[in-house]
Amino acid sequence: MSLAIRVIPCLDVHDGRVVKGINFRSLRDAGDPVELATTYGLEGADELTFLDISASSDGRATTYEMVRRTAETVFIPLCVGGGVRGVDDVDRLLRTGADKIGINTGAITRPEAIDEIAARFGNQVVVLSLDARREAGQPSGFGVTTHGGRTSAGLDAIEWAKEAVDRGAGEILLNSMDADGTTSGFDLEMIEAVRAVVDVPLIASGGAGTVEHFVDAARAGADAVLAASVFHYGTLRIAGVKQALSQAGFPVRLG
Repeated sequence: MSLAIRVIPCLDVHDGRVVKGINFRSLRDAGDPVELATTYGLEGADELTFLDISASSDGRATTYEMVRRTAETVFIPLCVGGGVRGVDDVDRLLRTGADKIGINTGAITRPEAIDEIAARFGNQVVVLSLDARREAGQPSGFGVTTHGGRTSAGLDAIEWAKEAVDRGAGEILLNSMDADGTTSGFDLEMIEAVRAVVDVPLIASGGAGTVEHFVDAARAGADAVLAASVFHYGTLRIAGVKQALSQAGFPVRLG
C-alpha cells in the first residue's frame, strides 16, 4: 500500500512573526506562529515546517524559544530550518522539540555536515531544504540558491539533490523560488527531475494556488505537498486539499 500523501503548512518566520511574500520579497504579516500552528494541528495537518527565513541571511540562529512553544502546543511532526550549520544546532533543535531539521545554506557551505548529522541522529532527521530556480548555466537547467533565493550557489539543483541523499539526507524539501508565493502552480518539471534521481521522500513547495495544483504535484512524484500563503490567508483549507487528493486516487490521512 502506498504511503499517504502528506499535507504540510509552512510557517515562514521573520522577527517572530509568520510572513509571506512573492519570491521571498514584499513580505506581509500572516500572524503569530504558535497560534497558526495550533490551528493547523486541529485542521488535520500531517506535519508543520517552521523556517526562520532570515536566520541564514543575517547570521542569527533559529529562534529556539518559538520552536519550543510550537512543539508544546501541537503534537504532529515539526521540521525546523533556518541557520542550521551542524550537529550542535541539530542537537539543540531536537532537544527543543523539533522532530526533523531542514538544512540549506549550511550544507552548501560544508556538505559533510549532512554526513555528520545523519551519522549522529539518523537519516530521518535530515531534510535537505533545496531552494531552486531555473538557471540556464546549469546542466539540468535548475540551479541552487541560498539566503532566501537571493544568492546563486553555483550548483546544479538535480546533482546537488542526489549528492545530498548519497550523503545521508532522508528527505528533500524542494522549493521553487520562481513559483514561490505566485499561486500559479508547482514547478512540475522540477519535481519530476528530482524524483528521477532520488528515492527518498520528496516534498513539493512553491506555487500552490488551487487544490488541483496539489494533485498535479503528487502526480509529478511528490510524496508530500507544502504551502504557506493559501493556508495562512484562508484561500484553501487542509481538508479541501486532502479531499481533492483522495478523489484523484491518492491515499491521505483523514481526521
